[in-house]
Amino acid sequence: MDLNTKLFQRFRWWLIFITSALPVSLLVYAAYHQQLGADPAKEIVLELGTWAINFLWITLAITPVRKIFGWNWLVKYRRMMGLYSFFYAALHLLAFATFMVGWNWKILIVEITERPYAIVGFIALILLLPLAVTSTKAMQRKLKKHWLTLHKLVYPIALLCLLHIIWQIRSDFSEALSYGLLLCFLLGYRYYQKRLKSVSALKRQTKGRKLKTQIN
Repeated sequence: MDLNTKLFQRFRWWLIFITSALPVSLLVYAAYHQQLGADPAKEIVLELGTWAINFLWITLAITPVRKIFGWNWLVKYRRMMGLYSFFYAALHLLAFATFMVGWNWKILIVEITERPYAIVGFIALILLLPLAVTSTKAMQRKLKKHWLTLHKLVYPIALLCLLHIIWQIRSDFSEALSYGLLLCFLLGYRYYQKRLKSVSALKRQTKGRKLKTQIN
């Protein structure tokens, strides 16, 4: 790998990293300049939650996009996107606890134990935690085959996030529908690829058996 390639990859890494941090930076700027409308607390909470889900969907989209377009370099940024999803989700909860309930523990516990949308959202965040902690290469080597099993939790987490959106709907279903259709594609693509591999493996086994039969 030559120097120009290394410099370009480093530049691309920093570009994606900084771009991913822009939503929270712009939110802080808007809050400081009082540009968040009549209910800034609600706007902060919703915006952080939206970006947590956006980055989770982006994380799930990397594999299909990589395979469809051949952009193998995207794999290097899947961990970053997943960590940003956790980062925004954690800020979402902190903003809710700070601005919506004022760190009143009784109210907070009631919210996350009695309101369906809050329950699934909190569970999703708790499940994201071990994925964030074990996202390093060192943990991947340590856990070996169990690492992949653990990180398959991202699929039920995505479904919980979708429920989190749906159970907050008052009138406009368009946002939930958009997220739902995109998730169906992302999960459906994985199922389709898995089925192709299964069929291909079955054909190889059948062909092998036929060859053995002919030899015998």
